[in-house]
Amino acid sequence: MIKKILVTGGAGFIGSHLCERLLNQGHQVICLDNFFTGSRNNIRPFFKNKRFKLVKGDVIKSFYFEADEIYNLACPASPVHYQRDPVETVRANVMGMINGLELAKKTGAKILQASTSEIYGDPEIHPQKENYWGHVNPIGRRSCYDEGKRCAETLCFDYRREYKIKVKVVRIFNTYGPRMAPDDGRVVSNFITQALKNKDITIYGDGSQTRSFQYIDDLIEGLLKMMAKENFVGPVNIGNPKEFKIKDLAAKIIKLTNSKSKIVYNSLPEDDPRQRQPDIALAKKELGWKPKVQLDEGLKKTIDYFKKLLPASSMP
Repeated sequence: MIKKILVTGGAGFIGSHLCERLLNQGHQVICLDNFFTGSRNNIRPFFKNKRFKLVKGDVIKSFYFEADEIYNLACPASPVHYQRDPVETVRANVMGMINGLELAKKTGAKILQASTSEIYGDPEIHPQKENYWGHVNPIGRRSCYDEGKRCAETLCFDYRREYKIKVKVVRIFNTYGPRMAPDDGRVVSNFITQALKNKDITIYGDGSQTRSFQYIDDLIEGLLKMMAKENFVGPVNIGNPKEFKIKDLAAKIIKLTNSKSKIVYNSLPEDDPRQRQPDIALAKKELGWKPKVQLDEGLKKTIDYFKKLLPASSMP
């Protein structure tokens, strides 16, 4: 069945991959983006597709489109970007969610909220299950994102209880892959960019903190399965449960790029989590989903993308 699907933040890293998959499935796709962090280059290949429509706009202002499904991805997702304008980040999370839910109420569309593992803050349990309420600083520099996403989840469930809106909540763990911005401040893009330029690789803290990295294709598959699943609201973790120390990730990227980079250590940012690993038992049970792409395979694809993206003048 061909559907009309709205993707807010559709020109971003995750959004553009989602738009591509939906178009490949034959759907009509509306991409709503204000290009705060999204890029036209991410979606340029879709411009010739008659089933793709780009609308430049901001989710903090009310919007209306006929849609069967809504994927709400509109929010800067890296600390560099969401801390640049923290008030606007809160607005994107809260007002964007309200406007998306209001549209779902008017059209009867299903709406999926792209939430985040940051819901759990600096977790006191490990790995993190969906029934864990989190350990979050409500007044720190990361709070505009963490608390904004937590409030967005609250809105989803309140609209569901109050107006019977068909909501879906997915908590996304660290995701990487082609179309990441080289300056977005995320650990994978930072390390690859520095390694390809043979510059020092910067680790914040002693590098013993852990993350779990999932490749973009696995995430997109999880989002699609969640939207298609009947009678399941979530929240559900979508991430790769294989845990890596940050210093081990840096060493792996140096090896894969054959780089001459050295590792240097700086102080750890405020409220940076020490551990992050999803428990994906619920995703396996309800969605039949688990990640397939291993870290080495995904990193090689991502490194190849950055080699093409970085100007030759910046490479040694």
